[in-house]
Formats: sequence, C-alpha cells, structure tokens
Amino acid sequence: MLERFQQAGHGAAAQSWVAQGPNQELPPQHLEQAIGPDVLATLTQRTGLSREELLSRLSRELPQAIDRYTPDGRIPA
Repeated sequence: MLERFQQAGHGAAAQSWVAQGPNQELPPQHLEQAIGPDVLATLTQRTGLSREELLSRLSRELPQAIDRYTPDGRIPA
C-alpha cells in the first residue's frame, strides 16, 4: 500500500504515518489519487458509503490506523 502512495507522489505523507512522530495529513483528493479508482470503487461497494464519505473517513482514520499498526516506526514483516 505504501508503494501506491509513493507512486502517486504522496510517499512522504504515508511514511510519516509509519515513522514515529506526527502524522502528515493527506486531503481526500490526494488519498483518492493514491488509492486508485478500482480500490475506491470496491470499498464504496463493500461499505455502502458514498465516495465522498469514504474518502473523508479514510483521510481522517488511515494515518492513525497505520500509525498504530507500526508502533516501532517499522512495517511488520
């Protein structure tokens, strides 16, 4: 997933979520670029949320979730 963010030009923000320290925010439109239309369509279909609501929630919650998943500042093996 981090590779997708890097390819979309948002690697620094995604890396801040993994690293210890403050998390960079990523606006919904940039998150949409990084996730891609196919994944976004699948998520909207599975969650029943509108595209806008899903992106809003992900932009708010994804940095914190990744931060919790990588407490030592490293991606688990």
